[in-house]
Formats: sequence, C-alpha cells, structure tokens
Amino acid sequence: MKLKGVDSVEYKIVVIGLGSGDIDQLTMGIYRKLKQTDHLYLRTSDHPIIKELEQTENLTYTSFDHVYESYQRFEEVYDHIADTLFEQVKIVGELTYAVPGHPMVAERTVQLLLERSQKEKVNVEILGGQSFLDPLFSALKIDPIEGLTFINAMDFDAEDLSFNDHLVICQVYDQFIASEVKLALLDHLPHDYEVIVITSAGNKDEKIVSVSLHELDHDRDINNLTSVYVPPIKEKLGLYHTFASLRRIIRQLRGPEGCPWDKAQTHESLRPYLVEETYEVLEAIDEEDDHHLVEELGDVLLQVMLHSQIGEDDGYFSIDDVIRSLSEKLVRRHPHVFGDKEVQTLEDVGETWKQVKEKEPGRESDQSILQNVNAALPPMLKAADYQKQIEKQGIKLIEGDPWKKLSGLIDDYASSKDEKRLGDVLFTLIYIAKIYKHHPYLSLEKTNREFAARVHRVEKELGEHSFRDLSREQIQSLWENNQTK
Repeated sequence: MKLKGVDSVEYKIVVIGLGSGDIDQLTMGIYRKLKQTDHLYLRTSDHPIIKELEQTENLTYTSFDHVYESYQRFEEVYDHIADTLFEQVKIVGELTYAVPGHPMVAERTVQLLLERSQKEKVNVEILGGQSFLDPLFSALKIDPIEGLTFINAMDFDAEDLSFNDHLVICQVYDQFIASEVKLALLDHLPHDYEVIVITSAGNKDEKIVSVSLHELDHDRDINNLTSVYVPPIKEKLGLYHTFASLRRIIRQLRGPEGCPWDKAQTHESLRPYLVEETYEVLEAIDEEDDHHLVEELGDVLLQVMLHSQIGEDDGYFSIDDVIRSLSEKLVRRHPHVFGDKEVQTLEDVGETWKQVKEKEPGRESDQSILQNVNAALPPMLKAADYQKQIEKQGIKLIEGDPWKKLSGLIDDYASSKDEKRLGDVLFTLIYIAKIYKHHPYLSLEKTNREFAARVHRVEKELGEHSFRDLSREQIQSLWENNQTK
C-alpha cells in the first residue's frame, strides 16, 4: 500500500509485518526484503523470526527496544520511534521498518507514520505480513462473525466493552499490564470468571492457559506476544450491572408480555413516585448509609428509565435523547474543561455557567430573572431559590438586623393571626438560614427525624401497652423524659 499524493517523493519507508512468529508463514517477498534491505529498523527484536534470522542469516538491524525504558508512557515511545524513522529516512533515502504481526493491526507506530507522511513528504509503503488474529481464532476455536471486540490492553476503557461478544485484549506485554487488565475487568466480571491467556499464537511456542480472572497476572511467561481472551457471558445475571441490560429489562417490563402496572403508567401517573424517591435519596444521604443510597439512587434511575421508555413507546424520545441532551449540556457549560476557557476560582466557574446558559436557545435575556426557578418546587425550596436569584442582582432583601425583622414579623402574626403574616415569618426564616449557610429543608428534616426517633423511644417504653392505657399525666411525663439529647 502506497500513500496517495506523495508518489513523487524521494524518501520511502517500507513497513513489513513479521507475522505471528512462525518463519514458515513468512512470504518470500518479505523474507527477501529482510535479507536485502540496507537499513532495517525493528520496533522490537523480541520476536521468534528475528531470533532465528540472527542465527541463520547474520541479520543486522537497529532495534527500538531500548526506547521503552526511556519513557513512562507508550505514546511517548511511539512518537519517538516515528520521529526517528522520519529523521533517518531523510538521511538514507529508503529504509525498512519491521513490526510484529500485520502492520495495520494494533500497531500505533505505523498509524503515526501514515498520519504524518504527507507533512513529512515521505512515502510509506505497507507490505503486509500475517496478522496474529487468524492463528488466534484457530487456537481459540471462535468465529468472529458471532461478534468480536478487539482492543489494545494499554488503551481501553472497560466501560465501553460489551461482554455479550468475544473479547480479545492484545498487547498484554507483561504482568503489570496483565494486572491493569485484571483490575479493569473485575469491575464487571466475577473474580472466578474463566479467561484464556494465549501467547505466541500460531507458532511452535504457542501456549494457551485457562485461568480464573483473579489469577490473570500470575503467569510469569507473559510477553509481547500475549493476548487475553474473555468469552461472552452466558448467564444474563452477570450483565445486570450494565446499562444495556437495564434498558432491556425496562423495555420488557413495558412490552406486550410485560408487567400490567408498568404498562399502565404515564408521565403524569409517575409524578408522585419521582418526588417520593427523591426524598428517599435525601434520607439515605442523611443517614450516611451507602448501601441504602445505592438502593434509593436505583429507584430514582428507575423513574428516569420508565419516563424514557414511555417517550420511546409513544415515539417522541428515548433514553438516548435524554443522555445526548445531558452530555451536550455538560460539555457546553464546561468550556474550562472541554474547551480552552480558563477559570481561576469557583466564582469564575459559576459566572461561566451563567454566561453559557444565558446564550442557550429559549433563554432570551429579556425574560424574568426568576425564569430559572422551577415552578414545581416545594414552597420552601422555591423561596430559597427566589432569594438566591434576587441577590444575584445585588439586591439585599433585609436591611439591618434580620433577627429584629423576624421578631417584628412574629409579633405581627401573633396579633393578627393572619396566614399571610405566617408566610412572611417563614420566608424570613429561610433568608436567615441562608445567612448562616444552613439549608432550611435539611434543618427541618433533621428535626423531623429527631421527633420520629423520640416517638419511637416512647413507643418502645410502652411495650405491649398503648397510649390509651395511660393517663394524660403519665403520657406527658413519658414524653418529657424522652427529650432529644
């Protein structure tokens, strides 16, 4: 393969693949190229074919093995190799660069050469070589048409993997990388899940070992020709932690053979459940109980999934649209993370968020400053948000001593018994709570919990009796003796 657009360039790098390791599988053309080239560079000399040719053909070459010890990141190693090859080819005119396997399979240095070739005005020619995938499939006895994910051990995110397909993780160079792969997979698979470690697939040194996942990094024979095969999960229970599995469950619940209750729900009928589940999340947070929090967050997620499935069933939107909308918003409102904007303080972050938000469609600047306050919020939360929005405009709601203001409002309410005066008292209390960085909702909820705990203590002392079994004086005494400590 020659790069288009640079055929007239005098400099040329010929990239050849050494195959999976068996010299009998090497084509005659590549064999001749290895023997006849005047300038041979190897990404690594740790390859069975190179070792054999050193003995039989007195092969001479320059290896990049030493470069791996000079950098902490593989990407830096690959950049160094590409830089060196471009520098050398402009001195000698033409050189050969040999890599394990096929040059176009899991070879980042080759991709760098191709990406930079036009800028460097160097022709890059690919001569091929057998990929290790063919002997790998034969050794494992798998058919990739059934679904295959093929990834690099040094650059993958386990969150993106589908464990429904055959999974091959290549370039597991050593025990350290094997350990990294193990830890990533253990987040999704049981510790005793069986995986296969295969080294030197397709040649006489081929080694295939089945191990439990937690033992993946115990094999001392792991080298640069090692790959790990993870068979597809057969038990659906093993996939219950994945988003795809949850989506299938929700779809089935509302499907033709699903649950009558789930199928009957609408956006409107689910409204009270979303509010209820949200409050239960807050309760779990207050309890500092992680197990309870996991459960309650799951219940909130269920509401999101049900609303999204209803939208999909009605043909208006799906969970994909929900996720896309959220992702776009997060990226758009964080230009200091996903763009080139610079911020120094939390106040800068808030101002950036505000500026971006104001420019979004449907948020014209001539609308009310209260437009961002959700009308469906409970009154206490809505009052706190109203005060927050007003103070952003530089307006101070209470001039002077807020406690004196509150005292006057309480006197007004005591004398008038007017419900509106009670609202003024509560609104002012919310303002005072904000001054002291207290959240009125959380403060009241704490008192509610203490009150409930006091009632439970009284009930516990009653034992098999009820309040009706005691006199008013006995009940009051019991109540007073169980005050919150």
